[in-house]
Amino acid sequence: MPDFPFDTVGLTAEEIDRLQQTYTALKDKFNIQLTGNINFHLEQFEVFKHCFDVNIRDSYVIKQGSNSSYVLFVETHSKPPNNKAGVTDHCDCQTWALAYLKHNFGRVLIRPETLRDKIVELIHPLEIDFKEDKAFSNTFYVVANDHKKASAGINRNFRNAVMDVREDDFVIEIVDHTLIIGSKKTITPDKAVHLAEFVARVASVC
Repeated sequence: MPDFPFDTVGLTAEEIDRLQQTYTALKDKFNIQLTGNINFHLEQFEVFKHCFDVNIRDSYVIKQGSNSSYVLFVETHSKPPNNKAGVTDHCDCQTWALAYLKHNFGRVLIRPETLRDKIVELIHPLEIDFKEDKAFSNTFYVVANDHKKASAGINRNFRNAVMDVREDDFVIEIVDHTLIIGSKKTITPDKAVHLAEFVARVASVC
């Protein structure tokens, strides 16, 4: 049986193949190493609040000089809505990337802006807009619990890094100094590399 660089217990052959391709793509691009057991406190993030259980199958550190960022293979368990078929657990294996930031952002959510966001914003203006960066504000929906902290942290370097993410379905959530980026949908190996490039970049400049 092949010796995989991640936990395969309970995974389908398709999931194992996808994670292996993702790991290989990351290994080809970065100097990644297994972290061992680190508690990244994923329970603090709203993106996982719909899950009744979240487990990190494996985590990898991206070493770049004195800065480190991380890629996580996360297993989430959630209950489907309107469950009438007797199925009580929907399990997904997802790829997320994480970085620790120098600046305290407070709580921030960033994602590509939708038409619905634009309509809601007309009625209930909650979003942070950056008048000096119309391209960013027109592309991304940004909300925060502390506008002063968030505006200071989301500077030009940070906004440029977000604009350069080559992925059209992702969410960034920041809790104080900890940033996570990913998607609840399947992430391809190429997209996983893009997320890793982003966290490596913000860990070094933000």
